[in-house]
Amino acid sequence: MEAYAQVLRYAIPFFTILILIEFVAGLIMGKRTIRSMDTISSLSSGITNTIRDVLGLTVKIVAYGVLVDYFAIFQIEASWLLYVLAFIGLDFAGYWTHRFNHVVNVFWNRHIVHHSSEEFNLACALRQSISSIFGIFFFLYIPMAILGVPAKVVAVVAPLHLFAQFWYHTTLIKRMGFLEYIIVTPSHHRVHHAINDEYIDKNFAQIFIVWDKMFGTFQEELDDVPAVYGVKKAVRTWNPFWINYMHMWQLAKDSFRTEKLWDKVRIWFMPTGWRPDDVKEKYPIEYTKDPYTREKYDTPASVPFQVWHWVQLVITTLLMLYIFSFVGKGIFTNLEIGLCAGLLALSVFAYTTLMDRNIHAVWLEGLKMILGLVLIYKMGGWYQLDDYVPFGTYLMVVYFVASFAITLGYVIADIRSGQRRMQVAAA
Repeated sequence: MEAYAQVLRYAIPFFTILILIEFVAGLIMGKRTIRSMDTISSLSSGITNTIRDVLGLTVKIVAYGVLVDYFAIFQIEASWLLYVLAFIGLDFAGYWTHRFNHVVNVFWNRHIVHHSSEEFNLACALRQSISSIFGIFFFLYIPMAILGVPAKVVAVVAPLHLFAQFWYHTTLIKRMGFLEYIIVTPSHHRVHHAINDEYIDKNFAQIFIVWDKMFGTFQEELDDVPAVYGVKKAVRTWNPFWINYMHMWQLAKDSFRTEKLWDKVRIWFMPTGWRPDDVKEKYPIEYTKDPYTREKYDTPASVPFQVWHWVQLVITTLLMLYIFSFVGKGIFTNLEIGLCAGLLALSVFAYTTLMDRNIHAVWLEGLKMILGLVLIYKMGGWYQLDDYVPFGTYLMVVYFVASFAITLGYVIADIRSGQRRMQVAAA
C-alpha cells in the first residue's frame, strides 16, 4: 500500500501532463479532444479508484503468493527473464479478465465505468472501477505460478503493466505500421471502446494484440465505420459512483421482478445485457440502436460553473496526494487516513452530483462541510497542513464553507430557473 501510494504521487502528475499535451496537440491539429464535464468526470473516477487501491479495499480470494507455493514446478534463477514472464503472464490474465468482464452480466458491472465516456481520450483511460472489490479471477495467474515467478516480481511489474495501457486512449494517433501486428495501438483500442455493431466486444488485449488474434476476438478499425464511443445503454450521469453500480442495480431489480425462479438465478451469469422476457416486456430499457444518431449526454454548464468544478477537481487531487504522502509513515493512524480519504470520496460524489444539476448535491456538500470541520476540531488542525502551508487549516475551513455555499447558490438558481420554465410552459 505504501509503495503504491508513493508511485502514484509521481504517476498522477505525469498522466496530467500527458493529458494537457494531448489537449494542446488536438488544438494544433484542429481536433477537440475533450469536453469539460466529461473530462472532469473521468479524472474524478480516477480519484475514486486510486483511493480504493491505496487503502487496500480490494479483497483477493487467493493471494498470488499462495498460488506460487502450491503450483510452482520450475525454479528460474533471478534474472530479466522473470520480469518478462511476469509481464506476459499478467497480459494473458488481463486479456481473459477483460473478456469475462465484457461478456458476463454480473462482471460487466466491474468494467462499465471505463467504457461510460462518450469521448475517447487519455482522460477516459483513468475511468477505472471501484466496484471490482473481489479479485475473483485468481486462477488466470496459475500459469505464472507454475513457472515459479515470485510474487515480489509480479508486484513490481503489475503497476508498469497497468500504466502501459494509458497511452493508447487517443484519437490523435492513427495507424502505427508494423506495431499494429504486435501491440495494442490506439486504432485497436478505438475499436474496443466503440458501440458500433461491427466493433462491439472486440480487441480485449491490454498490451499484446496477439491474444485477440489467437482467440478470435480481433477486429481492425474500418475507414468507412467511424467509431462511436460509450455504452449501449447510455449512463447519462457524470457521477462515477452511480456509473459504477447502475448495472448491478438493474440486475438486482430484474432478478427481483422476474417471476421465474430460474431467471432470478441465471440473469447474473447470462451474456451481458440479457434480461428475462417478462421483465423486458413490462420494464423496457432504451438501448442505442443507431449509434450515429445518439445525442451525447450533456448538462447546462456556464464558464463559471465549469471553472468551479475544475477547481474542485484540483483541490481534491492535491488533498489526495497530500494525505497519501503520509501512508505508512506512522504519523497518522490508518483510521485517520481512511477518514480523510472517505471525505475526499464524498467530495467527488457531491460535486459530480452538482455537475448533473441534481439538487441532492446541496446536502452532500453540507455533509462534507460538517465532516471536514469535525475532523479539523478533533485533530486540532487539518493533518499538519499548517507545517507546510501558511494558515493551511484556515484555508481548509474556508474551502469547506465556500464549497457548500457555492453549491447551495447553484441549486437555488436551478430551482428558480426550473420554476420560471414551468410558469412559462403553463402560460
